[in-house]
Amino acid sequence: MRELFESTIERLLSDIATPEYVRAAEQNVWPADLWRALEENGITLAGAPEEVGGSEASWADLFVIVRAAGQHAAPVPLVEMLLGNWLLEQCGIGSRSGILTVATDSTLTCSAGALSGELRYVPWGRNAELVVTVVTSDEGYDVVLLEPAAAERIVEGVNVAGEPRDILHFSAALPLASVPLPAGLSPSVLLAGGAMLRSAQIAGALTAIMTLTSAYAGERKQFGRPISAFQAIQQQLAVLAEQTAAANIAAEAAFAQSDTALATFSIAAAKVSTSDAASQATSIGHSVHGAIGFTREYSLHLLTRRLWAWRSEFGSSTYWSKLLGEAVCNAGAEGFWPLITQSHNEQLPISE
Repeated sequence: MRELFESTIERLLSDIATPEYVRAAEQNVWPADLWRALEENGITLAGAPEEVGGSEASWADLFVIVRAAGQHAAPVPLVEMLLGNWLLEQCGIGSRSGILTVATDSTLTCSAGALSGELRYVPWGRNAELVVTVVTSDEGYDVVLLEPAAAERIVEGVNVAGEPRDILHFSAALPLASVPLPAGLSPSVLLAGGAMLRSAQIAGALTAIMTLTSAYAGERKQFGRPISAFQAIQQQLAVLAEQTAAANIAAEAAFAQSDTALATFSIAAAKVSTSDAASQATSIGHSVHGAIGFTREYSLHLLTRRLWAWRSEFGSSTYWSKLLGEAVCNAGAEGFWPLITQSHNEQLPISE
């Protein structure tokens, strides 16, 4: 299944999500043909049950889809939909088709079954047909499914990459579904899941930057030879390759260990590793490319701007490093090695 997903998503995104296409999407143009192609090939519901048209794919299988979305800077809420439907399945609401996104920054309050407040920085909130979030209830926490169309007001915004991050204002809105958060799931489940997804997207974008930068260094000549022949450039490319490999391994490990439950320790490590790698990769990519890397016509900025945005979304490197540090300190000297080697069993106390 993983191989089929990888070949399908690579073909679709290579054909449709060209640099010119991504630039057009940044001008607030909804990429309807890309989304339609993803739906027709079963990608948007890849993790959903077969009875609703899905493939019941595990997170380990879905990794290649999420990484490809990052590698091609796919300008759609594909990864958010995979996460939202996963949570809907976990709590018994069931997966939904259409355009679905998630929200982690919420001030929603419930009164007589109606919701009022804001959902902030919602990916593609203006385009979504459904949004999944977790809200505080009288009994604890509820998973709710809302229609953005029911919002009283939508304030459109973008991140540094030009991707929609909107604020949805609700006033006494009735959810399509609302159920208690299942036992064993943290109220910050979407934050952890989003961090896992962003780590894979970052790993994909790093892979694309590595390919682009290596090719440019081999073609660009100075003093009669390719700049890749100079030791200083070789050293930078080596660091870039090292960071790209480390990020891919860390992200894939988080996905592989999250099939039964989100492995928050591994997710934290992946988000820290990939975010730090993003900082180094953007610096090296632009350094090797020189002036051309900063031009709008060249595609490098489509990747580097997303890395700058994604490394802060769903928790920054500092946020996840703090949680990891606290877990290591609490484990003590005797618990350090078991903590590292059995990290998939460790659940971090996450708070938004």
